Amino acid sequence: MASDEPGPEAPPSRPKAPPIRDAATLILCDRSHGALRVLMGKRSERQKFMPGKFVFPGGAVEINDRKMAVAGPLDDVVERKLLTRTKQTSSDYARGLALAAIRETFEETGLAVGVTDVGAPPETPGADWARFAATGVFPALDGLDFLARAITPPGRPRRFDARFFTADAALIAHEEKGVIGPDAELVELVWKTLDEALHLDIPNITRLVLGDLAALSAGPVDRFRPRPLYRELNAKRLREEL
Repeated sequence: MASDEPGPEAPPSRPKAPPIRDAATLILCDRSHGALRVLMGKRSERQKFMPGKFVFPGGAVEINDRKMAVAGPLDDVVERKLLTRTKQTSSDYARGLALAAIRETFEETGLAVGVTDVGAPPETPGADWARFAATGVFPALDGLDFLARAITPPGRPRRFDARFFTADAALIAHEEKGVIGPDAELVELVWKTLDEALHLDIPNITRLVLGDLAALSAGPVDRFRPRPLYRELNAKRLREEL
């Protein structure tokens, strides 16, 4: 006989965890005034992700990034480090990470990193890269180094597997005006020494990466050095090596 008693309530469903997206960031370094300075941008207060924070230019990797032609390839050691502890094994994947850093930097700051002595790319994969190519700059990766990698901790509304690249400011080949402003993603750009940058309102991961950059700048650069990977496991923050 069927019972009229209500059955047990189903347990509440957990919200679906956000996917972890590949992302890339470019730290532009200027040594022309003595002490090393880095370019940082202040994010608009309207942004849902890190509003009002000072960050390095960067963002999510797009599928067209790995399709873009380059004037100079990634250093082979940098490529191997980028592919360490990933499911990806192709050079195109590593190249796409570095190109995303260049594209996002251009979109957010108007600064195009590359060379101008070989002409603009003859073909571009998509509108974003077409705008970059219209500057007459051909993106080049041989001047980029891979500094660090960080995976956004669980529980955040957006999660990224971000790679931090460095490049000398001398590689800025073009500046597009009118990109920074009150209605843009970045409302202000500043060049700061590493010590000055630490006194800005910055995310914790930016503080850690600035420390890595300071350590790297203290002596000769070893191409084969381990690169740090920051992540969180079982509520414990880890700094591992790649």
